[in-house]
Order: sequence, then C-alpha cells, then structure tokens
Amino acid sequence: MEYQNITLSIQKDLLKKVKHIAIEKNTSVSGLLSQTLVDIVNQETGYQRAKERQLKVMESGLELGLSGKTTWSREELHER
Repeated sequence: MEYQNITLSIQKDLLKKVKHIAIEKNTSVSGLLSQTLVDIVNQETGYQRAKERQLKVMESGLELGLSGKTTWSREELHER
C-alpha cells in the first residue's frame, strides 16, 4: 500500500489533547488520524451502499406476499 504525507494545521491545545489520546490508544497521532479517516470513509461507503440497495427496493416495489388480498380484518387483529 502506498502512502502520501500531508501537512495538517491544528490549534496547539487541540494537538496536545490528541497526543494524549494517541498515547492512551498506544498509537501515534498519525496512526490515530489515519484510522479515524479510514473509519469515516468506511462509514460513508456503507451508507452509500445501503442507500443504493434501498432505492433499488423502492424502485422495484415492495412485495409483502399478500398479492393484494387481505385475509384478516381489523377486528380479528385486535381480539384479545
């Protein structure tokens, strides 16, 4: 896997907090940011796939297996 270096400017107090978080997670700031970015990409990709699947279902119509015929009444459903 090929890597690309980037330059990031953040506030000094934020960087100090991020360094502490990275130490707690036994990683570097670079590793912490890389994993966070991977998580964001995976989440977005998963959302897009789910959205596309749902749109296909909606376009093709939702089959509930009733063939347009109801074999029960409201009263039957609410009997105790």
